[in-house]
Amino acid sequence: MASFLSLARAIDILNDKVGRTVSWLALFMVLVQFIVVLLRYVFGYGSIFMQESIIYMHGFLFMLGSGYTLLHGGHVRVDIFYGDASEKKQAIVDFFGAIFLLLPVLALIFIYSWPYVEQSWAIKEASKETSGIPYLYVLKSVIIAFCALMALQGISMAIHSLAIICGCEHKAKEDGPGGI
Repeated sequence: MASFLSLARAIDILNDKVGRTVSWLALFMVLVQFIVVLLRYVFGYGSIFMQESIIYMHGFLFMLGSGYTLLHGGHVRVDIFYGDASEKKQAIVDFFGAIFLLLPVLALIFIYSWPYVEQSWAIKEASKETSGIPYLYVLKSVIIAFCALMALQGISMAIHSLAIICGCEHKAKEDGPGGI
């Protein structure tokens, strides 16, 4: 079990670092949006490239930050039974939720998005606007990265939950990723 917990902690560290890194995009989105508004309404200059960059940053932030959000319990949860449940019952819900809901849904998203992303790369899909960002295929690739990061975090969640069920670990709510 110790080697599985080490794997889970490594996944937690990865998603924590990715999440903390992409969180800076929120600041850059605000700054770019401010510049776009300033240029447009004060100087009469519009930039499609800058406007599209906000969409790209938004996509990267939410798709790449989803594993971080799952790690820190930020996803929406129905707390009818979960909130008042013991740590072991919460672990059981998390384990079965990861195995029977999260991972199969991510597998379906991956399977159905792969041809979509692959086709985009094959034609080096770009913005429909002539002055837009010519790397739409990179933005679409974030779907695959989302599936990978969320699946890894789902595996980590299942491992941590199984450890709690077996009595090998307790939730470390204030210690950060993986109780480190």
